[in-house]
Amino acid sequence: MTRSFDRSRASHLVRAARLDRKMSQADLARAAGMSQPNVAAIENGTRNPSDDAFERLLRAADYRPSLAVEENAEAIVEAGLRHGLRDIRVFGSVATGADHFTSDIDLLARVDAGRGYFDIAAFAHTVEELTGFAVDVIVDDEHRPAFLDSTALAAL
Repeated sequence: MTRSFDRSRASHLVRAARLDRKMSQADLARAAGMSQPNVAAIENGTRNPSDDAFERLLRAADYRPSLAVEENAEAIVEAGLRHGLRDIRVFGSVATGADHFTSDIDLLARVDAGRGYFDIAAFAHTVEELTGFAVDVIVDDEHRPAFLDSTALAAL
């Protein structure tokens, strides 16, 4: 998957990822194949990195989806409500703290009656845009749309 992180937030995301991993700017610069002054300029907002340099920095600092989920928790819940998803929970590597830059975000949610696949897909897309990470949504309740059941798929 091609990741799509908001470059306008590069200074914040690079710094958050670096601090999460307890790296110095020099450590991150070495790991990303850059100079420390470049990393400093990106972190203080005086330099906007290219898409490649931005991803290289986040990858080198092992920017984790759990950081993005924590930062965007309120917006994720609001997006869920707009799309008819509620009681949203995180599971998998993000929930256990075993996530890495290559991890996705696994969410479990209840879906309001009358909502369907497009609502679930639109919610997942919104969370992907908010966080920059791939998202899987699992529906877990009695209002689970029938098309998600294997018997309904077999009937198609």
